[in-house]
Amino acid sequence: MVGLRRQLTTLDLVILGIAGSIGTGVLFAVAGMAALAGPGMVIGWIVGAVLFLFIALTYVDLSARYPEAGGPARYSLYTHGRTTNMINAVSSLIWYLFIPPIEALGATEGLNFFYPHFINVHGDPTTLGAIVAAVIMLAFLPFNYFGIKAFAKTTTPLGIVKLTLYLLVALGFLGFAHFANFTAFGGVMPFGLGGVFAAVPLAMFAYGSIRVLPDYAEEVKQPQALRRAILWSVGGQTFIYLMFAVAFIAGLSWSAAKVHPGAWTALSSLPGNPFLVLSQDSNVGWLIGITVVIAVLGPFVSGYIYQGAGSRVLLAMGRSGYVSQQMKDLSERYAVPQWSLLVFTGVGIIVAYIAAPLPNIYSLITDGVVAGYIAYAVNPVSMLVVHRQSNSKPRMGRSVLAAVAIASASLIIYWSGWPSVPYAVIILGVMSLAFGVVYKVKEGLLNSLWYIAYIGFLVLMTWVGSVGAQRVVSVDMGSVIVVALSMAVFLPWGVASRLPQLEGAGISGVEGHA
Repeated sequence: MVGLRRQLTTLDLVILGIAGSIGTGVLFAVAGMAALAGPGMVIGWIVGAVLFLFIALTYVDLSARYPEAGGPARYSLYTHGRTTNMINAVSSLIWYLFIPPIEALGATEGLNFFYPHFINVHGDPTTLGAIVAAVIMLAFLPFNYFGIKAFAKTTTPLGIVKLTLYLLVALGFLGFAHFANFTAFGGVMPFGLGGVFAAVPLAMFAYGSIRVLPDYAEEVKQPQALRRAILWSVGGQTFIYLMFAVAFIAGLSWSAAKVHPGAWTALSSLPGNPFLVLSQDSNVGWLIGITVVIAVLGPFVSGYIYQGAGSRVLLAMGRSGYVSQQMKDLSERYAVPQWSLLVFTGVGIIVAYIAAPLPNIYSLITDGVVAGYIAYAVNPVSMLVVHRQSNSKPRMGRSVLAAVAIASASLIIYWSGWPSVPYAVIILGVMSLAFGVVYKVKEGLLNSLWYIAYIGFLVLMTWVGSVGAQRVVSVDMGSVIVVALSMAVFLPWGVASRLPQLEGAGISGVEGHA
């Protein structure tokens, strides 16, 4: 029987974690974050790093226990049963299905520099641009199809080149810095802490790629390498993101952006890649050239990495019995989930193409990505359950980690705001119901009530909070409520809702839950 091959080294994983994250997130998020927080977006990146570090540590813990492909889409199966796990897996699936098309469209915007017919004046893809994005989606496929060894041999050197170019761009922008931008227009936080909090979800779109690493856990040469790679990747990402945040604010030419000086909110309307806009005003030839290269290369590399990791999630769902059993079939020659890759590619092509006739679909895709954040909240609960059910010695540190991790996940979702959260939940609800009906998932319904209630609670909070529609409470008070109830109610409720005993024993039992 064909199995996944253990070929990934620590270096491969670190490059995978950092290079996979540095794509459209850092190139496009900075303008949106600056529009919400001004120079305070630098603080937003730091807050995002701290929040995601605690979430990442839960992946470290659980991936060591269950080193299997698409592991984050399986952990809760062992602790809470099929219904909780199906909702959790679908939330991960939505995240992965939408990100490769976003990266393909991002690469298309970079190509628009050479042939300005791919993006219209509103910043939306033209029909030709959508076709190009669909072709780029198809071009992702070979990087993933010819085996994990070929994937690593391609991605590691390409990732190193990509990261080097990104660092050169950041340094280039700092070379003509206007540091007065940090203080001259409302100070460091012109919109207060509320603006910083509102900017954090945009940062999390970029940090989220850390969860790619445990999806490849079954293909890692040495299991302990995964722990090191996850932690080093968080640090590496944070360093690059902070450099780009400072470079954007310091390199911001208001005249080049065609925005009145100090009109931070207007930066959200910058057409296309903001670094391309600003680099053309710099009159520094090499900087323009490298910025154009990373505008295409950055999203492209991230896109095919997410496509490969997403196929492992679909493989995991096949093993769990939530999708066709074909999704877990591996290529006899290359030992990759071939049908999962083809499905991901096909869906991505469709999503990328319809962005032209339905430009609003891009906003819906971005909202749908929030569904992936909802998956984070299960990890801390499952981690505590695993250690309690396996008779591990209780550790105060692990309980504290779980509490902070679920609080972090909850804040990320809450700060995503209205209507992103309800849109994501609607997509998640419809898809979960469809998978549940088609594949007759009904076991563990009672064990999932805490998770369903948790999701409903966060929708309510985004509605009544100042990040939502009604603004009944301030964003600060809303954040306090979210943290308090997540830790004091939903974490213990989730732990209490566990199965009587752990199901399965990790990778040795991956086929036993269909």
